[in-house]
Amino acid sequence: MSKEMSEGAREFRAARDLLLQHREDQETAHREFVWPRPEQFNWALDHFDHVAATRPDRTALWLVEEDGSETRHTYRRLSERSDQVANWLLAQGVHHGDRIMVALGDQVELWEITLAAIKLGAVVCPTSPALSEGDLVDRLDRGDISHVVCSPTETERFDPLKGHWTRICVGYMDGWLSYPDSEHAGLEFRQPGPTAPDDPLLMYFTSGTTATPKMVTHTQRSYPIGHLSTMYWLGVRPGDIHLNVSAPGWAKHAFSSFFAPWNAEATVLVVKQAEFDPARFLDAVVRCGVDTLCAPPTVWRMLVQAGPGSWDVGLSEAVATGEPLNPEVIRRIQEAWGITVRDGFGQTETTMLVGNGPGQPVVTGSMGRALPGYDIVLVDPATEEPADSGEICVDLTDDPVGAMRGYSDDPERTRRTTRTGLYRTGDIASMDSRGHITYIGRIDDVFKASDYRISPFELESVLVEHEYVAEAAVVPSPDPLRLSVVKAYVVTVDGVAPDAESARAILQYARERLSPHKRVRRLEFGDLPKSASGKIRRVRLRRAEAQRGTVTDGTRNPREFWEEDLPGLKE
Repeated sequence: MSKEMSEGAREFRAARDLLLQHREDQETAHREFVWPRPEQFNWALDHFDHVAATRPDRTALWLVEEDGSETRHTYRRLSERSDQVANWLLAQGVHHGDRIMVALGDQVELWEITLAAIKLGAVVCPTSPALSEGDLVDRLDRGDISHVVCSPTETERFDPLKGHWTRICVGYMDGWLSYPDSEHAGLEFRQPGPTAPDDPLLMYFTSGTTATPKMVTHTQRSYPIGHLSTMYWLGVRPGDIHLNVSAPGWAKHAFSSFFAPWNAEATVLVVKQAEFDPARFLDAVVRCGVDTLCAPPTVWRMLVQAGPGSWDVGLSEAVATGEPLNPEVIRRIQEAWGITVRDGFGQTETTMLVGNGPGQPVVTGSMGRALPGYDIVLVDPATEEPADSGEICVDLTDDPVGAMRGYSDDPERTRRTTRTGLYRTGDIASMDSRGHITYIGRIDDVFKASDYRISPFELESVLVEHEYVAEAAVVPSPDPLRLSVVKAYVVTVDGVAPDAESARAILQYARERLSPHKRVRRLEFGDLPKSASGKIRRVRLRRAEAQRGTVTDGTRNPREFWEEDLPGLKE
């Protein structure tokens, strides 16, 4: 393995090192950072393999199994294995530009195959093994998939599906190519042809609320180099042990369990749990000496409920993304561990765009400022003019590297989303004079009640402060007088009965902390629908309320309470 660093790798490394140098000075990092744009650069060959040559024995991937057993894979081992896998895939007919559906869980083969695909110039379509048959058929068809890789337990789901794609099993199954045979492939890999920076590399089906998920395409440049912004936000440094909670198949897994930590030459730690157990998870955080932790708000809320002060964690950085993190959760973690959970904002279509960088003062309620490499503007959705409150947009004037190539099967949607030189995220926020951005909600989630605009997140943040509330989602509920009123769906903490007394206590708490026009007037206890990536699907709750329509006969859903049902609420 050559230790010679390519020109592209030197350019990439210089940009990365600038961000590490200004790790706790976000203003300087944003001002001085310039996206590297090497003409020739293959991240797996030029960066990862170089790290493997210079830090061969550093652990790149650490997998902790359900039963507590664990395996560690060094940078050198993954570099060598990905060479073997690339040679083997080439022999099985996988070529530059071919689309590979990878439906694997957190297992070493997932990382090996992704590295090998980058080296070959193949396109990876990460896919959750939990998808329905209809979703799989849609992805195979619209994705124009040429090859499928899955575990033995998943082969029976693919067997009845029609298609001319190569079938590769990470194990041994009749009718499938056996991935373990790659152990016998040659160790020396030679690229059959160069990869260009704009060659497609990743194709994601978003977990949005549309009937047909969007197909987002990223390139050999946009995710590997683009995740320098994510590396900066995470605060991960060379040699750190980085733990990310995310399921394979979704963009956040590539964000925080692949590109960003390996950009920093850190160790990716995975703690496997079929069902999340906060106590076992925190035991692993302590035992494994985790330095940086990234988790969605759902996980942070569960950690708070577990009493985090009982664990002596040694974290240097903690972050949350996927949805805004409620201030109450941030406060509770600060009290328990003495660190601030920093919020951030990114999308499948981009890398991390906005965040509270490491060492920065956090403005309560704000998810931070524009991260290095991005210029963020807010645009009024009605007038399309710049505004202090409006849609979060990415200025495309300087062609930020981390922005997607486009929607593979919908060029018209790509044009609409990037018109007038702005990428439109579909999310609403406000921005103060110093550039701190406060999230309001998805354009489709913000609604009017009594002619006032309501931000669900703002009200949900108040609700989850109450000791009875584990999670909450706010939606409009049809009303004959006000057209719509605020309704909260609430998940209670363990031990709290979902009854009238609990509803009265929660509604009274909200009344005392919210303006009258933001009053929560209806409450229903129950589970919250979530996407496969863990985001609350408010759209389902809104549809249920809309389909139910205006109630005039006094009927209620099970475990639903209206303020008029609860005499004694104080103004």
